[in-house]
Amino acid sequence: MAANEKSEAKTEQAKGKIKEVAGRTVGNERLTAEGRAEQAQGDARQAKEKVKDTFKH
Repeated sequence: MAANEKSEAKTEQAKGKIKEVAGRTVGNERLTAEGRAEQAQGDARQAKEKVKDTFKH
């Protein structure tokens, strides 16, 4: 389960980065903001998994 969560976090971060760059490229502020939000969700998920791993050992 943890490996799956980590890969989901990385995927979410990548999708967010793509949206942010696409939004900036076309000048769409809403898309840029959505991308940043997705990246933040991915970062939070990744941080949660790191904490779980720390307490696991």
